[in-house]
Amino acid sequence: MTYPPQVAALLALTGQTIPIMQAPIGSAAAVALAGAVSRAGGLGGVGLTWSGPEDSRAIVKSLRAAASGHPVYGNFVLHFPCEGFDAALDAGLALVTLSFGIDAARVARAHRAGARVGIMVGSGPGARMALDAGADFLIAQGLEAGGHVQSTTQGADLLPAVLAEAGTVPVLAAGGIASGDGIARVLAAGAAGAVLGTRFLATVEAGYHDAYKTALIAASGTDTVLTNCFDLGWPYAMHRVLRNDTFTAWEAAGCPQAPNRPGEGDIVFRNGTEAVLRYGDMPPLPEAVGSLMSAALYAGTGVGDIRSVEPATDLVARFGAEVVTQLEAKP
Repeated sequence: MTYPPQVAALLALTGQTIPIMQAPIGSAAAVALAGAVSRAGGLGGVGLTWSGPEDSRAIVKSLRAAASGHPVYGNFVLHFPCEGFDAALDAGLALVTLSFGIDAARVARAHRAGARVGIMVGSGPGARMALDAGADFLIAQGLEAGGHVQSTTQGADLLPAVLAEAGTVPVLAAGGIASGDGIARVLAAGAAGAVLGTRFLATVEAGYHDAYKTALIAASGTDTVLTNCFDLGWPYAMHRVLRNDTFTAWEAAGCPQAPNRPGEGDIVFRNGTEAVLRYGDMPPLPEAVGSLMSAALYAGTGVGDIRSVEPATDLVARFGAEVVTQLEAKP
C-alpha cells in the first residue's frame, strides 16, 4: 500500500506502520494496551503527567519492553507540573506528546534528547503557536473527543484550520473516531493519521472495569455530554462522559458549583484502598467496587460504533486493513 504523502510523512517520523494512534490513558495501567497497539503497527502511549521521576523511569522501561522495539510515546498535560518529564526522556522515551499547553523549553529539551514532539491543539492559532514552539507533528482534537477536551470546535471545522497552518508538518485528527470508516474519512480530508481513545477503552488490554467497558458497548453518541461536572482532580476542565445519575442529578439541580452539588462528598466507589468521591475525575479500574456507573465514564461521540470488547492487536489490524481497502478504492 502506498499511503498519501501526509500519511507517509507521519509514519516516517514516528516509525509506526499503520496511521492509528491510541490516545493517552492511565500511565502504568495502560502499559499493556499501549504495547499491544504498537506491536500491531499503531502508536501506543501512556499518560505520564502525574508520575514522578522514579515512576516515570519505571513506566518508560516497562512501556518499551511491552512494545518489543516498536515506537511508543508518553503524554504530558501541561496544566500540571509534569515532574517526570526529564526522567522519562533520560529513560529513552523517543516520542512525546504535550496537551493543554505549549512549552517551547520542554520541546527543546525533548529535541536535545533526540525525541520527537507532538502537540495537541484546538484551533488554528493554537496550531501556529505549537509550530513556532518546534512541534514535529500536531494533534487536532475536536470537541467530539471523550475524556478531557481542549477544543471548542467540531473536528470537521478544526482539521482544515489546523492543516492550513501546518504546511508539511503531519496533523493527526482526534475526537469521535471509533471505526475504520472514521479513520479513512479524516485521512481523505488531509489528516496524516487518526487518534482513537474511547474505542481502545473497550479492548481486552485496557486497564478499566468490565462494567465500564460494557457501558461503552451499550452507549450511543447521544448518550455523551460535554461538561465540567466531574472536576475533582482537575477543576473547571471540560470533559466528555456518558450521562449517568451523578450528572443528571447535578444538571437537574441547576449545575451548582462545589460544595453545593447533590451528593457532594459521597464515596461512590473504591479503587482498591483509594476512595473516589462523587464528581471525582477517576474512572473505575478493574478492582473497583461500589456504584461504578455513578463515576466519570469518559466517552467520545463515536462510542456508538463500539460493538464488542476485543484484543487491541486485532482492532488495529482490522482498522488498518479497512483503511487500506477504502484508500485503494478511491480513484
